[in-house]
Amino acid sequence: MKDYSAESIRNIAIAGHAGSGKTTLAESLLYKAGASDRLGKTADGNTVCDYDAEEIKRKASLNTALASFEYNGIKVNLLDAPGLFDFEGESVEAITAADTVLITVSGKSGVKVGTEKAYEKAAALGKAKMFVITKVDDADANFYNVLTDLKTVFGPTVCPVIVPVISDHKVVSYVNLIEMKAYTYDEKGNAVETEMPTAEISEKMDYRLDGLIAAFSEAVAETDDELMEKFFEGEAFTQKELVHGLHKGMNSGVITPVVCCSDITMGCIDMLLKEIELLMPSPADCPPVAATSGDDITETHYDSSAPAAGFVFKTIADPFVGKMSFIKVMDGVIKSNGDYINATTGSPEKLGKLYTVCGKKQTEVASAQAGDIVAAVKINAATNDTICASNRVISFEPIEFPKPCFSMAVNAKAQGDESKISAGLQKLLEEDKTLAEFRDPDTKEEILSGLGEQHLEVAISKLKSKFGADVVLTEPRVAYKETIRKKVKTEGKHKKQSGGHGQYGHVWIEFEPCVSDTLVFEEKVFGGAVPKNYFPAVEKGLQDSMKKGVLAGFPVVGVKAILVDGSYHPVDSSEMAFKTAASIAYKEGMKQADPAILEPIGKLSVIAPDDNTGDIMGDLNKRRGRVVGMNPVKKGYTCIDAEVPMREMHSFTTQLRQITRGKGSFEMEFLRYEQLPSNLVADVILSADKSE
Repeated sequence: MKDYSAESIRNIAIAGHAGSGKTTLAESLLYKAGASDRLGKTADGNTVCDYDAEEIKRKASLNTALASFEYNGIKVNLLDAPGLFDFEGESVEAITAADTVLITVSGKSGVKVGTEKAYEKAAALGKAKMFVITKVDDADANFYNVLTDLKTVFGPTVCPVIVPVISDHKVVSYVNLIEMKAYTYDEKGNAVETEMPTAEISEKMDYRLDGLIAAFSEAVAETDDELMEKFFEGEAFTQKELVHGLHKGMNSGVITPVVCCSDITMGCIDMLLKEIELLMPSPADCPPVAATSGDDITETHYDSSAPAAGFVFKTIADPFVGKMSFIKVMDGVIKSNGDYINATTGSPEKLGKLYTVCGKKQTEVASAQAGDIVAAVKINAATNDTICASNRVISFEPIEFPKPCFSMAVNAKAQGDESKISAGLQKLLEEDKTLAEFRDPDTKEEILSGLGEQHLEVAISKLKSKFGADVVLTEPRVAYKETIRKKVKTEGKHKKQSGGHGQYGHVWIEFEPCVSDTLVFEEKVFGGAVPKNYFPAVEKGLQDSMKKGVLAGFPVVGVKAILVDGSYHPVDSSEMAFKTAASIAYKEGMKQADPAILEPIGKLSVIAPDDNTGDIMGDLNKRRGRVVGMNPVKKGYTCIDAEVPMREMHSFTTQLRQITRGKGSFEMEFLRYEQLPSNLVADVILSADKSE
């Protein structure tokens, strides 16, 4: 594949709700452009973009796949993104790297949450957008109802460009409003021009077509003063003016074209390829991208003559090929075997071979110009890193990924696999920035966090298939603690005689509640009842004992211990004896000091649609939560702040997704410990006994 300049490149992400036909659309575009010799199907597991073993098994996209191809003198970099909410991070990567986002909308089910999320993300990043209504030839599809929904949800920027002609609930032809021509398609997806629809062909089509043309012309007129003047004078636009207006409107965000396509006949795929060439902005049409150079702000312009700079937007961990890094060239020319600087780490970066990628097929290239996307193998740079020429070290703003919100404990199936699991997890964390792994300091469990249950299931499947590490996931244990609620004074005496030197240690210790995460130790011994050299042994005995409470064996906090009296033997006393005596006093003291179990409380912030706030607060009440505030955050959304016991929150990710249909999100962090309600104590003690 030859080098392409920024003017001849189109970077396109295909995003939308799960099941809306993203991968099928990508497959049709590749086949029609001649980049694939067969038309694969997701259900058959033979598509270009869904090539991962997990994707084939689950018959759904789980990763963003790059499929680059040449068409009519341009290079198209397609980024097929998953629609499942658990893999939102992949979609964010694709939209970030793209210049245009094709948002698929099912002609059967219409606008869904995934549609809105893709549009909002594209708008937030300033990307051009186009809606593709899929499955229009399905018996249950209704293109014009979906078009109305799009206008209702997304406003007047929605502009139909290719529409179906429907008669007796069947698509009989398609009208391209730019060309003002109608086409039918044979079983091989070849277009045949036909007559424009009349009332005899399709009821009300004359009236509907007039309205569509008027709306289309008005949208184009909004992009240019001269076109607006011509529109008001009632003059029809030329085809060149329509293309120019749509191209300009897409690039500025004032027009979101709507096209349709058929899954059965591949109808309109050829026209969509034309729209990609004529309407969609190239990197050269896109606004400059801000970058930082030390403390200074600079810009890149997709200029091939500038010093090289590339942004790593995605990483794939492959046990055979090694780490593969996807790079969008922001300026200059990135060359194979070139020497660069990693602006994020400051270390040198040696590139080896570069590849252009179409699914799992890799084609070696010598270089890539500004605006292009290539893959590099076995480099040190990670996702969000910038590699650049040494004479201009700049870095780009990192991708903001969704934060992990669902956690499970990772347990090895076989002893001795711990190192293999750890190495595999590190590779997965390099690949997926929405995964997080840490060791809980209280429960000593290895915790894996992600965006949902399915996300973690796929992660451990990859861990086994790619890195040979077999694990099981269990619900994480709650990090309870124990404390005391009243002041007591207890005796601890350790006396043992077994021939020769005996063992003798004797202490009186006062225990009382205090505010502290660790033991507070004091001594108020008078008259040398306990020699000073044994004070550290007493304290050490208490510290060791506080690792386990008397109720359920949880660590103990909030205790102040005062050594007030005791006795010793000049021969038989030892540090070990006083350490044991302190332990005896502790056990007796804890029982008498009204022990209690403490549970961790989390600070929760939920962002959800206004319509769902009542249901969410009801759910939080069931979880023993306390709502402490509500604030509007953006149009139609409210932030609910609450304090909730963390033991009740394991299923909240799934529940919130159900209540809000995937629109809600939340963050939670540890806040403090509070006393566990008495009605739950027995259950917690029983669970602790079973886990030992």
